[in-house]
Amino acid sequence: MKTADNIRFKNIALLFVAAMFFSCNNTLKEVQDLDTASYAPMSIAENINTKYTDSGRLTSILISPKMLNFTNREFPFYEFPEGIDLTLFDDKMNKNTVTANKAIVYSQTDLIDLQGNVVLTTATNDTLFTEQLFYDQTKEWLFTNFPVKFRTTDYLTNGNGFDSNKNVTNAQVLEVTGRIFIDE
Repeated sequence: MKTADNIRFKNIALLFVAAMFFSCNNTLKEVQDLDTASYAPMSIAENINTKYTDSGRLTSILISPKMLNFTNREFPFYEFPEGIDLTLFDDKMNKNTVTANKAIVYSQTDLIDLQGNVVLTTATNDTLFTEQLFYDQTKEWLFTNFPVKFRTTDYLTNGNGFDSNKNVTNAQVLEVTGRIFIDE
């Protein structure tokens, strides 16, 4: 009796496994294709040279070798995987520049994430060096918690973190770890 129940159980298990095996004929391939399509960029642009204006006044110039458009995602963004060179003009046409190895622009939050060898140079030649810098487009605010070097005409400051308005007129190095005064 025990042997018959054991054989019946094994037959049912084998039938169940066989049914599952044959019911999954193309499902794995379909899932893989869906996965690839949902993570691929919606579009790719190359050799970008874009000029932005506001009320007829030039406000910025964006240059990048490549832009990937991921606005087909639930949390849409644009990625510049080969870096950016961004020039920003203030109301008096003073020029600030930003370069980075990579940039991501998040559409829903208006946040720009600059990554890798980020260098921000102001019209007065103050320069910030860091590995990551965020720009909040809504608040027009620059910030990071990464280590920074900030060079002005008077000093070089090292620290962990940075906060500033978009024109870098009230820049502040956070958690200062060292400062060298420059006497010319």
